[in-house]
Amino acid sequence: MGFLSEKPLFSFRNPVFCGILANTLLSTVPGISGAGPTPEKTLLTPILDAELIATGNVTSHPFKPNTPTGCPTPSSITRAMVSLCGLEPLFINAGLRHTPTVPCYDLYGSVGEDPRFRDAVPNVLTLFHQGETLGKFLSRTSDLLVISECVPGGTTTALCVLRALGYEASVSSSFIENPVSIKEDICAKALSRISADHVSEPLDIVRYCGDPMMPVAAGMIKSYRGNIVLAGGTQMLSVAALAKAIGIAPPAVVTTSYVRDDPSANVDHIATRIGARIYYVDPGFGTLGHAGLARYCIGEVKEGFGAGGAMCLAHLMGHSVETIRERILSAANACS
Repeated sequence: MGFLSEKPLFSFRNPVFCGILANTLLSTVPGISGAGPTPEKTLLTPILDAELIATGNVTSHPFKPNTPTGCPTPSSITRAMVSLCGLEPLFINAGLRHTPTVPCYDLYGSVGEDPRFRDAVPNVLTLFHQGETLGKFLSRTSDLLVISECVPGGTTTALCVLRALGYEASVSSSFIENPVSIKEDICAKALSRISADHVSEPLDIVRYCGDPMMPVAAGMIKSYRGNIVLAGGTQMLSVAALAKAIGIAPPAVVTTSYVRDDPSANVDHIATRIGARIYYVDPGFGTLGHAGLARYCIGEVKEGFGAGGAMCLAHLMGHSVETIRERILSAANACS
């Protein structure tokens, strides 16, 4: 495979890269998410990642933008790509615990609840309709919408939603060793609630076991009139599955080869079942001479905040693979 598994067929002139920010309390379950130095601090990750992408630095909190092993956060990759493309990303607050430190389109949502015990997204319909409004607005100013997300713990909500929608899904993880048993236990309890209450409508499934990002993205997909790319792995496949379930053609998905190669996930299988075209970016991090980036190749982090989609977009906008790799290496060195 080259840099891209295949070249997307659409063309565009005015792209918009947006990131939907949200929290789910599942990220605070010990061992479930690597997107933060402690489970509780995963609730800060979306605003810190958005700050890094918007400004190139994290100054509001004393956190280094990399993992304890030195693996650079994927938001540094996204920052490098939107900067290379001369784009100003649009951030959407779908439901955060902490106040964002950069400008956001605020939907006044709430933090996603734990689906084992209560409805995860009680305001799902409101968020869906707000997503529709935003999609209509963006249709007037752009012809390509790249939707990314930052929802720590979101692969577990994705697992719950995909399974509830009837897919035999296995989802990825930012850890090298996917905490499958923890995710499966949470999913089983969430699905038990859904079964007991005879829930079958797609948005009701999200209300029971999803996260605030999902209905916002689905609403945007429904109303946007240009081409759409979902930038992410199994979390964005859950959005594609939701779109299909409510009668919308599922958009294309772009992620990294590191998600595709995760043996604990079945990304290709899910995409095929949904009927969503999926593209993979292979940036060759193992040959850049950066030990932290090389850890992507052994399964750490793999993807996040639309990094795969951002690399794909930069390439489609005419930037060479060499330039893309140089910019990512420079960003990774700055994070060290």
